[in-house]
Amino acid sequence: MPGAGGGAGAVLPTGLTEVSYTTNTANALIHLYRAEVGKMTAYRQRLDMTTNWSVVTSAGLASFALGDPGNSHATFLFAMFMNYFFLRLEARRFRTYEIAHHRVRIMERFFYPAMLGDHVDPGWHQLLLAELGKPRSPMTRNDALGWRLGRNYLWIYAAVLLAWLAKLDLGQPKGYVLSFPDALSLADIGNFPGWLVFLFVFSFYLYLIWLALRAARTYPLEEG
Repeated sequence: MPGAGGGAGAVLPTGLTEVSYTTNTANALIHLYRAEVGKMTAYRQRLDMTTNWSVVTSAGLASFALGDPGNSHATFLFAMFMNYFFLRLEARRFRTYEIAHHRVRIMERFFYPAMLGDHVDPGWHQLLLAELGKPRSPMTRNDALGWRLGRNYLWIYAAVLLAWLAKLDLGQPKGYVLSFPDALSLADIGNFPGWLVFLFVFSFYLYLIWLALRAARTYPLEEG
């Protein structure tokens, strides 16, 4: 852990010492830091790009489905599938982004404080070597899915769900009164009964909400 300063009369915690670096070592770490920050920037742009694809696809499919009463409401089910594809793609990119972010945080917590005269754990470089030798994201796949859902995709899915329900309602004659269980037949798709379609959508949205609620973002160097 990084030290708490090295002023006159300060009592250093056990294991915290001054660390010095050769010029070559310092330059190598500085270049590594710049490379990892550049990777973070590139993946940040890729994350935004995936979200934009999802928004544009959802808007295009919704416009198509609502633009003509004859167009099937199944278009919105396709939109849900496409958004899930984009979500998984974005979660994979997010985990790669977090690998670079984790390395950057290690150097910011140890290397630069040591360069500025603070007292740090002299064995911190073993942590960085382990990350370089076997890159691993500090975030699981489900956590990555949940975090991207909470940040962006739940809003997109909410819009798609409302548009789907509106499509089902708009397809009925004026003055039509929805009643259970007859209303379930509005979601019929070919030989698939409407109750099965509703069950699928309801289960899928429960799964998304569960992912968003259970998502945990824990960084080993940022606790407390």
